[in-house]
Amino acid sequence: MSARFTTLGHYPTTRLRRNRGEEWSRRLVAEHRLSVDDLIWPVFVQEGTNARTPVASMPGVDRLSIDLFAEAAKEARDLGIPAIAIFPETDPKAKTPDAREAYNPGNLVCRAITAAKKAVPDIGIVCDVALDPFNSDGHDGIVRDGRILNDESVEALVKQAIVQTEAGADIQAPSDMMDGRIGAIRAALDARGYQHEQIMSYAAKYASAFYNPFRDAIGSSGALKGDKKTYQMDYANSDEALREVGFDIEEGADMVMVKPGLPYLDIVRRVKDMFGVPTYAYQVSGEYAMLKGAADRGWLDWNKVLIETLTGFKRAGCDGILTYGAIDAARLLKSR
Repeated sequence: MSARFTTLGHYPTTRLRRNRGEEWSRRLVAEHRLSVDDLIWPVFVQEGTNARTPVASMPGVDRLSIDLFAEAAKEARDLGIPAIAIFPETDPKAKTPDAREAYNPGNLVCRAITAAKKAVPDIGIVCDVALDPFNSDGHDGIVRDGRILNDESVEALVKQAIVQTEAGADIQAPSDMMDGRIGAIRAALDARGYQHEQIMSYAAKYASAFYNPFRDAIGSSGALKGDKKTYQMDYANSDEALREVGFDIEEGADMVMVKPGLPYLDIVRRVKDMFGVPTYAYQVSGEYAMLKGAADRGWLDWNKVLIETLTGFKRAGCDGILTYGAIDAARLLKSR
């Protein structure tokens, strides 16, 4: 025990349970607060009209056509959620080895951005910058002879970030883990007069087994050839995460993210302590599916474990959390 705790009292004159005895007292001494301002809601979009498709591996999560996505953005705004993040299910016929659909100004993502901004101008739109929804190989970068090409991938990512910004997105969130992509995207946006549009870097993204339901949702699981260990981080490493975050901040990232969330809260804490920048974590699809699936079977109380885990993110140092449970959490927080 640290020396600074040696003079803080002794039982029975000091009883730590005193402050826990009543609900009002627990509120007074709470060290961390979860609020709706901490939430970003990831939403999956699909083609069609008035179309809603459940994601089987993510109970309670649907892919939404653009018209329903715009309505969902209104719901999020009305609950006080500051921002939503868009992820597309791309038609397999539009997927190519060079992922050129990613930077088609008329693609599903760009149309969804425009529709949401028209319906709800005052909500933030976060856009993934990665090629896996558009790449016929299912990778975040361009593949040639079995290798993921870094610099060629960055060129495509820059084009993707530009069309998404032109469509009205507020935050570009590169999740690809290619080296140098933050600096390249920042320079390209600035050169086109988008100096005030933000970058939220997936700065420490790990090669995790918790992503599988997400890949089902965007339709990349069947396309993926091999794994992503040559560009996403080894889950055994933490010092390396600080290097990744440091590079991205130097290159112009306004906010940084750790992904996944719950298994990596130690990384969140180290990042926040080291850099003190706005720090986020993603409660990813596998984390959500475990909790929601268990709750649907009566093994857990969904409302309680949702708020408990999100508060855990805050306790670890997060300024905000991307969670598929954002709507449920916002309703629960509003009812308190």
